[in-house]
This record gives sequence, structure tokens and C-alpha cells, in this order.
Amino acid sequence: MKTLKSMRLHIGIFGKTNVGKSSFLNKITGQDMSIVSDIAGTTTDVVEKSMELLPVGPVTFLDTAGLDDKTLLSGQRIEKTLKIINRTDIAVVICDFNGIDEYEKDLFKKFDELKIPYLVVINKCDIEQISGEKLSEIVNYTDKILITSAVSDEKIIFKFKDMLVKMLPEDFINSPKIAGDLVNEGDTVILVIPIDKEAPKGRIILPQVQTIRDLLDSNCLSYVVKETELDAAIKNLKTPPALVVTDSQAFKTVSEIVPQEIPLTSFSILFARLKGDLDAFVQGADAIASLNDGDRVLILESCTHHAIEDDIGTVKIPALLRKKTGKELTIEHYSGHDFPDITGYKLIIHCGACMTNRREILSRILLANAAGIPITNYGVVISYCLGILPRAISIFRK
Repeated sequence: MKTLKSMRLHIGIFGKTNVGKSSFLNKITGQDMSIVSDIAGTTTDVVEKSMELLPVGPVTFLDTAGLDDKTLLSGQRIEKTLKIINRTDIAVVICDFNGIDEYEKDLFKKFDELKIPYLVVINKCDIEQISGEKLSEIVNYTDKILITSAVSDEKIIFKFKDMLVKMLPEDFINSPKIAGDLVNEGDTVILVIPIDKEAPKGRIILPQVQTIRDLLDSNCLSYVVKETELDAAIKNLKTPPALVVTDSQAFKTVSEIVPQEIPLTSFSILFARLKGDLDAFVQGADAIASLNDGDRVLILESCTHHAIEDDIGTVKIPALLRKKTGKELTIEHYSGHDFPDITGYKLIIHCGACMTNRREILSRILLANAAGIPITNYGVVISYCLGILPRAISIFRK
């Protein structure tokens, strides 16, 4: 239960009102976490439930409002439901013996566009069996179909898990490394962690903690220092480190200290690969050279936090961009899981995404690509503006 939400498989539960979405989820989780009623539209907002679903592992279920909700707040509920799709690793569409119509078909289309695997659960078979004609219509979209009853089927959880295991994304089954695959077992890796206002007393930030754990799991030797002790740390080693990883904000200082023959990258670039698409982000950074006066740039963060005086997203990156381009740019900010209207932007710069799952970042990349808007991320932009991007990504090219 202590597994970070960003590292969990997100399973979205979708469907029309009163088809038994909440009953199904209560049965799978073994808890009455969602209100169950014969009154349509009982689920008023997205309900999240994290649990250990063996043998899948840590998951978060997202129980959504019905897409045909006709209640007073239906518009807001449906809008939230559709936004949840961007966070969904695997989608479960619930219907009953009435089969599917345009509501479900629109969902299938969205899942296909975002490359989200999905299955259909035909519920309430204890009341009435679905006709062959209606079943054939579903088969036209997917062969992953579970006919069951959330009320009477005692084996429902085993059937569901069996189907789920066969649909798991490859990167969830074989969890990708953060940095351990870039070096060999027994290698020394220096991690440069500045202590500033963004690192509260007694703690270091999440991506740094996760990288240390990844290197420990890979049987590497981790040498953690501040940038002020980096030169001494390198000289103390009998053999040069196999890799130096730095916080992006110390990139320039660290690059001047670390000899060119020693590979160097940043935590943010490591997470650009782990949580998104590094190649897409590098290509997106090329758009910086084409920015003109008045162009709109969106700095997009996946979580909300209190911005400090010299915040990386609101202060440091805008300053680097303006200095690099020499242009009067219009830089705007947006925080949260919801994806904003990106019309009119010339570039999107995403945060390191330490607090969200990979599916959400990949969805955002797809949406940006569909709109023809370049997208990149914090670490890539910082290294680009400092003129050290080729060095920062060279270890991945190898």
C-alpha cells in the first residue's frame, strides 16, 4: 500500500449509468468503496481505490461517472470522466444485456487513438443474457469480453484477473530501469544533489530517491554529493565513475567539473525516458530555435505545488528560454492532471512527471503531436539552453 501512485497500474472503469460499474468494482476490491444504488448517476465524481491485486501487483482503480449522466452536474462529471482516460493504463468498459451504442463506441475510438488496451465486461447476466446479435456487435471491436454478474458470480475476480494479466503493458511487466541499465553491476555512479529551497530539510526529492533505489537494485555503488563537493568526490575515486547524474539546476556547474570522457546526464532526463518518450522530448526541444517574439509557450506540470521564490517552472526555465532565444515570449503555466486547451501554443514544456504515471505523459505527447505542437520537458530544455544536450543524451545513444 506504500507504493507510489505514479508507479501503479491505473485501471479505469467506464460505462453508462446504472450498468453496475460500482458494483463490479466493489466485488473486485472486496470493499464497498463505491455507493451502489438503482438510481442512475449515483457515482458523482471519480472514485480512486489503490490496492494490491495479485498477481498483477499494485494498482489504482478509477471509478468514473456514467457518460450518459442526465443529472444537474452531468456536464462536469462527464468532462472529468473523459479526462481520466489520459491517466488510464487499461480500460474496463461495463455494459449489460442491452449491449453497446454510441457511448461505448466513442470510448473505444478514444482508447484506440491513445493506444490504451481495453476489455468489455457484460454485467447483470443473472438478470438477462445478452443476445447473440448484440454480442457480435461488441466482438467487432474487441475479443476481450467477460460475461458475468457482479452480484452472483463468485469467480468474477479470478476471471477478471486472468484477462487483465494477458493485457498488461510490457513496461509494467518488465519495469524499466531508471539508470541501472546504463551501467554495469559494481560500477560507481555519482549523484549530484544540490541542497536548496526545493529540498525540504531532512529530505531529498522523489526522483533522486527513486534513482538511488534503482541503482541499489542494480548492485551499483552510489556516491551522493552536493555540487560543491563533486570535484573532490571524483578525485577520491580510484577509477572514474561510470556515470554522473545531476539535478538539472546544477547542470552547468557540474558539466564544467566532470571531465568530458565521463558520461553525464540529469535526473529529469532519466525520468523523461522512464515516464515519457525521450526521443520525442529531444525533438521537441529543437523548436526552441524557431520561437519568435510573441509566441506562446506552455509550461505544464502534472501536479500542483506551492511555487518557491526561484521555482524551476515559473522562474528559472522562463529566464533560460528568454536568454537563449533573445525573444519576447508569452510564457504561461498550467498544473494538475487535467490536460488544458493547447490551441495556439508554439511549444509545450512538461515537468519531470515524478508524481504521475507514464500513461498520462504518453497521452499528453500524443495529444500534442495530434495538434502539431512540439513537446519537451524540463531537463531537456535546461540542457538545450545551456548547450550541453548532446552530452546529456549521449549515454542513451550508446
